[in-house]
Formats: sequence, C-alpha cells, structure tokens
Amino acid sequence: MRAVDLIAKKRDGHALSSDEIGWLIAAYAADELPDYQMSAWAMAVVLRGMDDRETADLTLAMARSGDMLDLHDIAPITVDKHSTGGVGDKTTLLVAPMVAALGLPVAKMSGRGLGFSGGTVDKLESIPGLRTALDAAEFRQIVRDVGLVVAAQSGELAPADKKLYALRDVTATVESIPLIAASVMSKKLAAGADCIVLDVKYGSGAFMHTLADARLLAQRMVAIGRHAGRRVAAVLSSMQQPLGYNIGNALEVQEAIGALRGGGPADLVELSLALGAQLVLLAGKREHEADARALLTNVLDSGLAWAKFRQMVAAQGGDLAFIDAPERLPSAPITHDLPVPRAGYVVAIDGMALGLSVNELGGGRARKDDKIDPAVGLVLRAKVGDRVEAGAPLLTIHAANAAAAERVAPRLAAAYTLAAAPVSPPPLIEEIVS
Repeated sequence: MRAVDLIAKKRDGHALSSDEIGWLIAAYAADELPDYQMSAWAMAVVLRGMDDRETADLTLAMARSGDMLDLHDIAPITVDKHSTGGVGDKTTLLVAPMVAALGLPVAKMSGRGLGFSGGTVDKLESIPGLRTALDAAEFRQIVRDVGLVVAAQSGELAPADKKLYALRDVTATVESIPLIAASVMSKKLAAGADCIVLDVKYGSGAFMHTLADARLLAQRMVAIGRHAGRRVAAVLSSMQQPLGYNIGNALEVQEAIGALRGGGPADLVELSLALGAQLVLLAGKREHEADARALLTNVLDSGLAWAKFRQMVAAQGGDLAFIDAPERLPSAPITHDLPVPRAGYVVAIDGMALGLSVNELGGGRARKDDKIDPAVGLVLRAKVGDRVEAGAPLLTIHAANAAAAERVAPRLAAAYTLAAAPVSPPPLIEEIVS
C-alpha cells in the first residue's frame, strides 16, 4: 500500500477498508510515514468524515499499536472518566478521587493540552515533583497501592494515538468527530478500563460547538465502547461558558483543591457529582442515580476524596506541601484586572477566546514541543447571569509580564457580551447517553 493512495481515496470521499486503516496506523506508529502525509490524511478525514465502521477500525488500530493493559489480576474492575475538552474543565481532579475513595480503582491515561483546551496532565504537573510519565509497572503498582493513578499516555499504550494527538493540535485537525472519538476511546481501550464515563461538551468553549454534534460524538464513543465489551455512558454538558472560575494549569489545581476540601464553584461540584454517579451506576455499586450521588457527596464532604487525592499525589512524587498550602503552587509575577466597560449583565462569554488567550500567555501550545508556563491564566470575576458595575474587575489576568497581559486584554474584553437585561445561566447538563 501507499499512503498517497489512501490520502487520495479519503480526499475523494471513499471509505477506507479495515486493512487500509490498519496499515496506515501501523506505518505511522513505526515512523514509516512522515508527519506531512499523516497531516494530509487527517485533514481529508476532517473534510470528508468516516463512517461508524471506519471509526471503530481506527480506534482498535490505535489501541493495538502498543500494549493493551489488563489490570484484572490486581483489580477486578477499574473505572475511568474522560472529557472531550473544555475551558476551565478540571473535573477529573474531583471525579477520580471521589470514585476511588468508594473502592472503584481509577486507572487513567490522560492527555496534554489540545487546541484551546487544557490537559489534565499539564494541570497535575504544576504540582512540584509530581510525575505523570510512568511506565507500565509503576502504573500498575499505584493502582494496586492507592487505587488511583493519572498518568500521561505512555509510549507503550496507544503510541499511534499519542503521535496523532500531538500532530492534530498543530495542523488544524482537532475538530473531527471520528478523530476525537477514536482518540478518546483508543486510550480507554488500551488502558483496560471496564467502566467509562464520557463528559462530552458543547458550546463556545468546547470542540463541539452544537448540542447535535456533541450528541453524535457521544453516540459514536458509546457504541465503540460497547463493541469492545466495556460499560460506557456519556454526559452531555454545556461549555457555553467556562467551568468554574479559574483557567490555567496551577490556577485550576487550586480551584479543584478548594472543591475537594469543601468549597469550590457550584457548577464544578455539580458536574463532578453527575459524572461520578454514572461510574457508580456502571460499576453496579448503586442502582439509582440519587443513591449514587448521595454516596459521592458523602466521600466529598467527609474528606475521604481529599485524602485519596493526597495519596495519589504522593505516590506520583508530588510534594504534598504545595497542595496542603495551594497558594504555594506556581504563581504569575504579574496580575492585571480587566475592568468592566459599562454596567449591565453578563449574557454570554466566548470560552474559546478565553482559552486561546491563556495559550497566548504561555499556558498552552502552538507547537507540539512547546513548554507550558503552569502559572499563567485567568480568574473570572463574573459569569453569565451576573450583574457587573462599570470599572469593577471582569476578570484577572495572570501573566509572565505586563506586555503579555496587555496583548491579550482586547481579546478578553471582546469575549464578554453585556446587556441591560438579565439572562438565566445556561443549563449545565443536557442529557445522558447510555
């Protein structure tokens, strides 16, 4: 086979066979296919799409490009949660320790920042000393000892997806339902999770801008999981405004710690409970959603989830002094308040504009090998439905220097829509696909 022929075939709108997809992914994983050809093929997929069979074949090919982790010798059941990405989304930092505290081991392979959305691995690495690059033996040991591990995708697990994931970020090929579905599910299948909850987001701060597209993505991923013999559910959640108030790696860790210790924004806690409840139901610990939520609320309120998070941080080498006193986490040398231009009500926030601004501050990547500044980001002072007064802070920019803060200020000001009349905040959760 020749890559150029498969690129042309997909460019012309034809479906690739299982063998063709398998060859393409194996060749790319083996470094026999250059980035420029894989980029061309990915762009053809963005423009032409893939059918359900192609998407399932792509998922399995990427999962099988490396090791397939089987944890049943140390945990009879493992659970996992994945988000399709959103601005300010730090739910993994709550959901994972909550369900692990219930005795449901979480063995999570997580991604780095992609596009305008931050990655859980980048957030965790803002904790000094914490390692996310774990080999299979370390990964298994922490699952056995702690019941909770969040690691970067290793070179042995779905290596083809790891390469393609980074390539998509810098070639404008992120927004494709088949590529997103295959990327998410290949990692989940390779990591061996039995029960998987998917947080599929839509809105201006998500890769899926419409509820219809989010629903289609959720249905595809649930179908892939079921085909592979896993128990899967998807929660369709709104990203019509950022989740919580903090955007940026260390800032989001601080906010998550606040929620684990009994505070935190209501929307972050609510979505985390909804996602965790689906895992409790999938694992068979409870039969009704209300009972599952009550169980999770108890581990959150009692401090058991916080204790489990501390165990995970310690097991992965993190310095507990920085999470016990989260104000010690990396902080930007410059903070700048963006003033409200006129009195009124916040009626819309462009989450993508906020995410791109954090990237420009250094909190995300323009190229796949870029280094991230964990300290930079934004702290929102008002969200949709809030009344704001002229001159009051709309948000606070955390930047490496004053020039960087000044560069992003116009985009951030334009991201807010103000009006004289109030509006209701958008719904947080639309539906559950199972």
